[in-house]
Amino acid sequence: MANRKKKNFVLDTNVILHDSSCFYNFDGHNVVIPIMVIEELDSFKRGKETIHCNAREFLRELDTLSGDKLFNGGISIGAGKGKVSIHLGCEFHEKLKLNFSIGKSDHQILNVAYHIAENTSFEQTIFVTKDVNLRMKAKSIGLKSEDYTSDHVKNIAEIYKGCRLLEGLPSETIEQLYQSPFEAELPEDEQYNNFIPNEYLIMKNGSKSGLGVFAPGNGKIRRVESRFCSGIRPRNAEQSFAFDALMNCDIPLVTLSGKAGTGKTLLALAAALESKKYYRQILLARPAVPLSNKDIGYLPGDIKSKLDPYMQPLFDNLSVIENRSNSDINRKIQTRELLDSEKIVITPLSYIRGRSIVKVFFIVDEAQNLTPHEVKTIITRAGEGTKIVLTGDIFQIDHPYLDSQSNGLSYLIERMKGQKLYAHVNLEKGERSELSELAISLL
Repeated sequence: MANRKKKNFVLDTNVILHDSSCFYNFDGHNVVIPIMVIEELDSFKRGKETIHCNAREFLRELDTLSGDKLFNGGISIGAGKGKVSIHLGCEFHEKLKLNFSIGKSDHQILNVAYHIAENTSFEQTIFVTKDVNLRMKAKSIGLKSEDYTSDHVKNIAEIYKGCRLLEGLPSETIEQLYQSPFEAELPEDEQYNNFIPNEYLIMKNGSKSGLGVFAPGNGKIRRVESRFCSGIRPRNAEQSFAFDALMNCDIPLVTLSGKAGTGKTLLALAAALESKKYYRQILLARPAVPLSNKDIGYLPGDIKSKLDPYMQPLFDNLSVIENRSNSDINRKIQTRELLDSEKIVITPLSYIRGRSIVKVFFIVDEAQNLTPHEVKTIITRAGEGTKIVLTGDIFQIDHPYLDSQSNGLSYLIERMKGQKLYAHVNLEKGERSELSELAISLL
């Protein structure tokens, strides 16, 4: 078999800020980094955000490969991998001068990619950027351009939902769920051999029905009951499933997805408060996605006033729980006391870097605005006795370089599916109000 011709992938800065190890993910092809990208990364070296860490990690990794060949033909980055090289700036091409301003760094990077394609092959040179506008500019001048997709979910329409409707299950199997020990053996039938650990089931057979979950330990269906948590009662089957996963100490990682108004954050907070005695702290965090991609430092006021708009939805959900619980004296929850004693801490996600996450009920809201690398960083820092819950809507992305396929929540759902330490529930029915549900559906 003839050796396939190597391609040249020219990387934009945002690809590296998204994934610091990106140049290992091009399947044996060559990776070219324009010198302007190095210049842009230099401005990201200082800071605590993930993009700053990625810039530092990439530059350190590149430094270990340093040598004359990095600027002259490239250096191999491992067995079965291609070469990585840095390409110096070059005179702005006449074709680009007709269409783009010379002073913009994006256009300087595009210019390098165009020269490489002209000197090698337009068929074998691909400009890789997460900026959709820059991809269109590249294509307008005949340059192939792609998004960075190594961490994309391949088919978002088939992403794991966490639960399924099961019709035709023998009625005696459903009846077993209502008898001690509230478990049922699965019939010996091929159609019942494809359940996923911790997958939730809505079971129906004529007039008989039940809610259950496929238990990974014994391969049986365990009954799921509707339960109150901190004064909040589930309003549909998916919310009952969510509470079951959130309150199960054998499942340290839970994701809840769904459109606005389905109760994702409220359910996670209610479960955290219901089980607070088992954790030293409840930590609530969400990424502060800035307007126009500017850091919160651009906003007026002190740090509290800068952060309050981002954190307000979490305070709103706590208020709902406090009001519900106050109607029952035995369940009364004083959230202000918990906040003052730091039993509950609400913070932007970037502010937890370096904190110890041990025996913590950790809720990450709006997780669809995280990159796969950021999600991995969060989960790998979980200590003993910690439960991590990520909530979000994978179709409501505020991050300029993420979409339904490339965000960290979708990535996590796809990769963790089938693990016994993980459960996922997709909440489909909105429960805010009839008007809210109508607006979500039609507008």
